[in-house]
Amino acid sequence: MGGKAQATRRRRMEPDARRAEILAVARRRFGSAGYASVSISDIAAESGVARALVNHYFGDKRQLYLEVVRQMMVIPASVSQRLPRTTAEERLAVCVDRWLEVVERNREMWLAAIGMESLGDPEVDRIMLEADEIATDRILEAAMMTDVDEDAGREKLRAMIRAHSAMLKSASHEWLERGTLTRDDLHVMLTRSVLHLLHTVFPAVRNG
Repeated sequence: MGGKAQATRRRRMEPDARRAEILAVARRRFGSAGYASVSISDIAAESGVARALVNHYFGDKRQLYLEVVRQMMVIPASVSQRLPRTTAEERLAVCVDRWLEVVERNREMWLAAIGMESLGDPEVDRIMLEADEIATDRILEAAMMTDVDEDAGREKLRAMIRAHSAMLKSASHEWLERGTLTRDDLHVMLTRSVLHLLHTVFPAVRNG
């Protein structure tokens, strides 16, 4: 009876929910076993759908993997939504904590995704560029600095935040892979470094 009820729920899922479920399974599978060891059939079976449906939503295995990488690298909107109406420091601290939670929950896939950045794959490069731009938007939103215009150095500011994202990825590797930093260390490091960049380094560069 339970199996029949579960199958019914699966059949009645809306397309967006089904797609999200397939992505969640793919993220977990690719993260734990690696790209080469996982097949579309594996992902379809665990998702409770036909392989053809996975292909319909995502194309082949590479396209599915790239979508998982994109989902992993692009900071979700939830990280900067419903932030407290308080100081930039407190708002950024909340964002960093939410982001660390996402990364910690998807440790293996995050490490695999940032490892792809050095491969020189044009499609991966496009994903990373998109992710950096979205991360920049999220940081400026949290810091209440979305109104900086071009005359005030908007593009320089965005470039500096994009550069900061490279440090963020390296720091996460120190935390998750090497164990040289704790999650609390990373929280302090990322929050304070971006505040220093926004409120000390950027004005110095802009006025220099």
